[in-house]
Amino acid sequence: MKIGLTGSIACGKSTVSSFLRKLGYTVIDADAISHALTAPGGDALPAIREAFGDSVFASECLDRRALGRIVFSSSTQRDRLNALLHPMILGSIYAALEEGDAPDALVFADVPLLYECGMEDRFDRIWVVAAEQETQLDRLMVRDSLTREEALARIRSQMPLEEKCRRANAVIHTDGPVEQTQKQVRSLLAVALKRRRV
Repeated sequence: MKIGLTGSIACGKSTVSSFLRKLGYTVIDADAISHALTAPGGDALPAIREAFGDSVFASECLDRRALGRIVFSSSTQRDRLNALLHPMILGSIYAALEEGDAPDALVFADVPLLYECGMEDRFDRIWVVAAEQETQLDRLMVRDSLTREEALARIRSQMPLEEKCRRANAVIHTDGPVEQTQKQVRSLLAVALKRRRV
């Protein structure tokens, strides 16, 4: 069974993914794939340099903050970057899903833009990780050293969380203690494992 894990930025997907890995499940990480593509020597760097110029590079390394300032202030520029990266990322995810798929297995893919990329048909179930917007803002400002306005811009650049929750098979709420999040994950796993055996 293939399960998509998604949600908005700073909602706690990494916490859920880490817990699933600790329990022994395979989790394909779209962000890790993206980082590999944009790391020094990454396959996406030539196209990014051609599209956005030398100003988003520090020597041979991508300046992620400089690129972030551009793409999170302009939907046109964000679409331009996504058009470069998404085909590469999706190809890697699909290959990994097929490799890990088996009748008696659960394989997860942590994909922040799952709905935005039209990937829902690739999964048997979709779990959305959700948090209140103030929780998202607090986490983003601390994690990425952003102002409130910068954090809001990142949240608003994605599909509204309410819409993702509406379309999901299950919602995991992460505003409370991590133990509460883990309890929700264990309950969903019990249902998924039972469904898998049917």
